[in-house]
Amino acid sequence: MSASAAAAPERYVVLGNPVAHSRSPFIHAMFARQTGEPIEYGRVLCPLDGFEACVRQFAASTEAGKGPARGCNVTVPFKLHSAALARQVSARAALAQAANVLRFDEDGWFADNTDGIGLVRDIQTHAGFGIAGARVLLIGAGGAAAGVLGPLIE
Repeated sequence: MSASAAAAPERYVVLGNPVAHSRSPFIHAMFARQTGEPIEYGRVLCPLDGFEACVRQFAASTEAGKGPARGCNVTVPFKLHSAALARQVSARAALAQAANVLRFDEDGWFADNTDGIGLVRDIQTHAGFGIAGARVLLIGAGGAAAGVLGPLIE
């Protein structure tokens, strides 16, 4: 890979409907700044009946002076549909039957669900609360709720 290609920012987005409220672009921009990763992270509003086409359009898109589309985060209401688009699915996404992350690999897409592991890590590390043996009330029934059940139980 040439030095100029290495410097071109890889592109990521959060896909959803609604999506304007998502803090993902801000969070990932801060992460990229802290780690020196050259990425660009945006938002894409997908039509309710056009999620797959929306993902495929972003994955195939190119922009002058920018790197390739490498992946996306998926939010409501598409988490329950995103894993079906992937060639490979993580154990977490398979258990949840939902994915909030799609990575665009050359040999096929990879789906994962990071909702649960992220929540558990935040509770234990950042809040300093051990959840082993604790009773937990989970309110919700969507893709995020499905994604956190396995890691909470584990």
